[in-house]
Formats: sequence, structure tokens, C-alpha cells
Amino acid sequence: MERDGSVVPADSLAMVVVKKKTQSPRSWILFDATGQGSMLDVDKYAIMHRVQIHARDLRILDPLLSYPSTILGREKAIVLNLEHIKAIITAEEVLLRDPTDENVVPVVEELQRRLPQVSFSHQQQGDGKEYRGGQHDLEATEEDESPFEFRALEVALEAICSFLAARTTELEMAAYPALDELTSKISSRNLDRVRKLKSAMTRLTARVQKVRDELEQLLDDDDDMADLYLSRKAGSSSPVSGSGLANSFGASSTIGSKISRASRASMATVRFDENDVEELEMLLEAYFMQIDGTLNKLTTLREYIDDTEDYINIQLDNHRNQLIQLELFLSSGTVCLSFYSLVAAIFGMNIPYTWNENHGYMFKWVVIISGVFSAVMFLLIIAYARKKGLVGS
Repeated sequence: MERDGSVVPADSLAMVVVKKKTQSPRSWILFDATGQGSMLDVDKYAIMHRVQIHARDLRILDPLLSYPSTILGREKAIVLNLEHIKAIITAEEVLLRDPTDENVVPVVEELQRRLPQVSFSHQQQGDGKEYRGGQHDLEATEEDESPFEFRALEVALEAICSFLAARTTELEMAAYPALDELTSKISSRNLDRVRKLKSAMTRLTARVQKVRDELEQLLDDDDDMADLYLSRKAGSSSPVSGSGLANSFGASSTIGSKISRASRASMATVRFDENDVEELEMLLEAYFMQIDGTLNKLTTLREYIDDTEDYINIQLDNHRNQLIQLELFLSSGTVCLSFYSLVAAIFGMNIPYTWNENHGYMFKWVVIISGVFSAVMFLLIIAYARKKGLVGS
């Protein structure tokens, strides 16, 4: 038991899965610099006291509230809210929220694998046997190591970029066949299917765009990137927690060697210029390019949907023109037949006409003239319609 709340060891992912049904919504998992995990069931005040952040920063990680993707650099912590990955990273440990979520479990596994330093991993192999790689290999390892907070940040960025890329691939696999089927057969079922896919694409594009904008904002501001150098701001303090190591390793000589190597790495970091953010910039650029590639795929899919919509609109316009043509023919026929109706109406009236007597041929001539006039009117209407482009040649 600790002051901040109950602590349950979680040396493997199996411990996390066992707790899945009994975890409260505020459960956290804590990883130290050796990759060892412990389940925490504490309230927000204990978390605020532990990592020294404000309540407004912790509120960003509340799953009940809808906050966009954010990476905030604070004095002693990095507040990370990337979709389902909600974490607090310090120079010594990582606090990850809701570790039993199916989308967070891969992140837990990756943190356990990648957080330990290379020298630690080698010393844990062989049932406690000392790693005999040589002093040269140890020095090379120390030179290539990144700060603890960057290793944790890289795991989170890689997880969210891979997650969004996978969702984009699934959407592409469903959208392209649906669009091709819609172009071959326009039906209510296909239209509704494409409508749902377009809505899903719009939502996914907004999520990817937000992550991309957050990374771009960090890359454009060196001060924001400098705020993420927690080990540098900690000064000469070791990025490896002494209390955390004491719980994981029993031999004092082993602890001393690790702290010594971490201290040398920390001192080397402090000697850099405080405005030097090249290491973090290269890290962010790599995942910015990856998320930008995912956004380009979604943009290409949107353009393909727009092209399909234009093609369908052209087809509908063609059918509409055919209907207009048919309506024009029917209207023309109705106008021409109206002359016959006029003749029948005139000769059918019960009004005595002086020319009606002994002039039976008059009806025949009127019918012939009406027919010729109707045909001429019909041809004139069709010619005018063709001139205006309302009907085909």
C-alpha cells in the first residue's frame, strides 16, 4: 500500500487481463524506468499530487469528457491525450489510464517491452547472470539511448499512428468496392451504404487531422518541444527513480551501477544547449510523416468519392434529359392533336351555318389542312428543341 492509493503488482499482461472486470473507471497502470508495471486505483487528487499537474490538465484525460488530441508539456510531466491513449509521462515513470481497454492493451505490452534500457534488459537475462558485452558496448548503448520520456512518447505516437492507419486501411477496403458497385448499379441500398462509409471517412479524417495538427504545432514551436525535455529540466537528477529500482532489484551494487550510468547520461544531456531540440524534432517528424501519409490516403479516398458522385450526377442528368425528351414529344403530340379537336369542336356545334349546306367537301379540306399544319408545328418544335440542345440529334 502507498499513500496515494492501492498498488497491485503487474509484472505481466496476464495480471492486467485478470483485473479487467473488476477495474474501476479511474484505474491506472504505472510503469517505471525498468518497464515494471503496477496497477493503481486512485482518485484524481492522488494523481495530481504524484505528478504535480493542475486539475485542468488531468481533466483532459477524463474519458467522460470529449477533448481533442493534445500533447502538453508541463514542468515535470507530459500530458498525453491521443484518442484512446491517455497517459502522463514524467522523467521517471509513465501513468497510463484504463489499461484493460482492448485498444490500450497493445500499448501496455509495448511499454513493457521498450521502456527498459538496453543494459537493464541484458542484466535481467540468464537468471541474474551479469551481461558480459564489454565496456565498449555499454558506452555505445549509453550514447544511443534516448531519455525515458521520449521512449514512452515514441510508444504512444507509434501506437496511435498504427491504430489510425489500420482504421484507414479497413475503410479503404470497404469503400472502394462499394463505390465501384454503386457506379455499376445505382440503388437505394448502394447509396445508403456509401453514405455511411462517407460519414465514417469524415469522422476518421477529423481524428487524423487533429493528431497531425498537434504534431505540426509542436514542430513549429521550439519552446513547446523544449518543454518536453523533462530529464533536461530535472538537471542533474537521475532519470531513474531510486525508490522504484529498490523495489525491483535487491542488490545494491546493481542499483549503484545503473544510477551511475543514468547519471552520466543525464549529465551529458544537461551539457547540451537548452534550445537544442533536434532529437525530439526528428522523433516527431518521423511520426508526422506517417500520420500525414494516412491523411493523404483519406484525401485520396475523398477525391474518389467526389469523382463517383460526379459520375453518378452525370448519369442522373442523362436520364433526366431522356425524360425531358420524352415529355417534349408527348407535349408536341398533344399540341398537334389539339388542332383536330378544334376542328371537331367547330363542326360539332349546333349552330346553323349558311356554308354548311351543300358544302360537304369543306370538312375534308379542313381536316387535311389541320393535319399538315399539325405536322409542320411538330417538326418546328423538334427543330427548336435540337437547336437548344434539349434533345439528341
